[in-house]
Amino acid sequence: MHRVLITGAAGRLGTTLRKGLRGRVGALRLLDLAPLGTEEAGEELITADIRDLAAMTEAAADVDVVIHLAGIADEAAFDRILATNVVGTYNALEAARRQRCPRLVFASSSHVSGFYPIGQHIGPDAPVRPDSYYGVGKAFGENLGRLYTDKHGLEVVCVRIGTFAERPTSPRHLCTWLSPRDAVELFYRCLVAPKVGFAVVYGVSANSCGWWDTTSAERLGYRPIDDAKRWASEVDPSADDTADPTGSFQGGRYASQEAGDTS
Repeated sequence: MHRVLITGAAGRLGTTLRKGLRGRVGALRLLDLAPLGTEEAGEELITADIRDLAAMTEAAADVDVVIHLAGIADEAAFDRILATNVVGTYNALEAARRQRCPRLVFASSSHVSGFYPIGQHIGPDAPVRPDSYYGVGKAFGENLGRLYTDKHGLEVVCVRIGTFAERPTSPRHLCTWLSPRDAVELFYRCLVAPKVGFAVVYGVSANSCGWWDTTSAERLGYRPIDDAKRWASEVDPSADDTADPTGSFQGGRYASQEAGDTS
């Protein structure tokens, strides 16, 4: 693989992929508005805004795959989600199309289906039930990706990321955790799997407690290693950093907030 563009490369997941994919692909072109530090061998650093289509189109030149991570990573007012997550995702897809880049990997979210009850096993084919404007924005990105596959032939993989963290810290995370090691492997498989067409996969580790069907990720060659149960004895049962007051929904606190409420 010649060159991969990563948007949002200064974020937590972007930083993890930057390190984990280094040496596994020919070159990493890293894009963000935030500082990206020192350019390492095999890297190209770009300061650009995903809301700027011209800048995104220039950044996507001579790229084999775009990994689109950039965006607001939490619930926010609708106008902010619209300007950054919705428009930014359109710009990433359109830039890839204009530059004849064959594939885009989109960082979607499990909050696309956050209003399903805790304990219900679902897969990517279940109707979307977003729990927030954030989830709606990710659902839009998935649907736009479907359009770009069908109309323009762009291969698109949408990764519905669970709880990306070094370790689980709440009871909910025991079902939703995605470890850094597994995240790198999942995104690498999204890069190299042949003939993906359009695919939606849940981004989660091999958790014994899990709500999501990972068959579509396994078809890409993804074989997760980590299991959140390793940390179960250290998780505070009363931790509510991501839990909704009733404990009813897979989206946790996102499902309990008023739309646009970031408190």
